[in-house]
Amino acid sequence: MPRALHCPAAGAGQGRARRTPGQMDFKKITDEVSKKMLSYSQDTSGWRVIKVSKNVTVSSKPSKEYAGHLYRGEGIIKEVPSKVIPFMYLPEHRSKWDKALQSYRLLEKIDQDTGIYHSVTQSYGMGVISSRDFVDVVHIKPYAGGILTTNSVSVEYPECPPSPSCIRGHNNPCGYVCSPLPENPEHSKLVVFIQPELGGILPHSVVETALPTILINLITDTRAGLKALNK
Repeated sequence: MPRALHCPAAGAGQGRARRTPGQMDFKKITDEVSKKMLSYSQDTSGWRVIKVSKNVTVSSKPSKEYAGHLYRGEGIIKEVPSKVIPFMYLPEHRSKWDKALQSYRLLEKIDQDTGIYHSVTQSYGMGVISSRDFVDVVHIKPYAGGILTTNSVSVEYPECPPSPSCIRGHNNPCGYVCSPLPENPEHSKLVVFIQPELGGILPHSVVETALPTILINLITDTRAGLKALNK
């Protein structure tokens, strides 16, 4: 198993200038991603169910962001959105329950609802897919009716450049949409959207097989983590 990576201190031995204020407009980026996430959640056409397991349904459709697919995972969580979403994205929680990650941490807090996060994945499929790392801006956005969402996309962040010991991946617009179940407001419907570019040289068939399973594991691990937390 590859060791967890940690980004060096800003500019340490990298020959990279520090990001200056205004160099990247994170509000503009997160506004655009939030609009796309909302459109994904409202889009009911063209989805094809590709895997159902452990009470999680995974569907896909061609992505408009890259030459691959947009994946949607859906499942019921026995908790309210205001508890589910923080549990899924805050490092103090996610680093404990997400078995797919070696490490996950906050690099910079932009505002109360927005931060830059660095994640390093475990290898997958007995090393078929080696460890990847991602640097994403994550924005939390509520909607009427108790709906809570995360809205994420990979960004350039000079303080955390790619490492030669790990392949840097790119997350196209992705996130979670968590809404109360009308018939049981103490439970939630969780919908997860992903469309990552994993980088490196991987057969298309390997990626198409891995991503639905990764989605299922994410939702089932969330359930298990919340259950353990509530004991």
